[in-house]
Amino acid sequence: MHDHNPGKLQIYAVEETEPLSATCIVRCVGGLVRSGQRFTVESADGNSGESFHVTLDWIERYGHRVDSFDPPHNARVHLSGSGVSLLKEGLTIIFLESAVG
Repeated sequence: MHDHNPGKLQIYAVEETEPLSATCIVRCVGGLVRSGQRFTVESADGNSGESFHVTLDWIERYGHRVDSFDPPHNARVHLSGSGVSLLKEGLTIIFLESAVG
């Protein structure tokens, strides 16, 4: 099943960071979000950023790993990639459809 509403996450807090990974508390604000998806930053005009990419490595809800979640739920997630250093509270990231192969 293809979801036409792209997955969107809003960063609530960045808990732990390393050079290429971060653990964050996020809220799903659009679509169905799944482990393994790639995300980019959403700009004010609704377009995606070209130089910012992170991959959603895992999702944890209520102390258990899950494969996916949807709005309006919160989760603890692990993100990795070169864009991790740009993650901050309030930032919205959006599913990067062009990364689907």
